[in-house]
Amino acid sequence: MKNQDAVTALAALAQEHRLAVFRMLVRAGPEGMSAGAISDKLSLPASSMSFHLSHLNRSGLITQRREGRSLIYAADFDRMNALLAYLVEDCCQGKPEVCAPMAEAVSRAACCTPATAKRKKERA
Repeated sequence: MKNQDAVTALAALAQEHRLAVFRMLVRAGPEGMSAGAISDKLSLPASSMSFHLSHLNRSGLITQRREGRSLIYAADFDRMNALLAYLVEDCCQGKPEVCAPMAEAVSRAACCTPATAKRKKERA
C-alpha cells in the first residue's frame, strides 16, 4: 500500500458515522448490508448515509453491488488487511522480542478474514 492510499483510507475512517458504518460492515461479513438497513441501524437519514457510503467506497474500504433495486455494501477485507499490514509494517523495528505480545496481537489482526469464512473453516 502506498502512503497516499493509507492516508485516504484513514481519512475516510476519521469520522464517527463512517467508522461506525465500516465496523458494522466488517461484522456483516462478505454478504454485506443494504444502504437502507445500515441507515436504519445507525438512525441516519438516507442522504447522509449515501454521502458516507460514497466516501468509504471511494477510499476502497468498502465495495458496492446491486441486488435488484438495492445497493449492497460490504467491507473490502483485502483492502482492510493491506491497511493494517501497512500500519504495522515496521513494528518493533525488526526486533520482535521487544514487543512479542503486541506482535502476536498484530499478527492476528493482520490476518482478519470475513466472519463467514472463519465459520466455514471451523465447520470443516
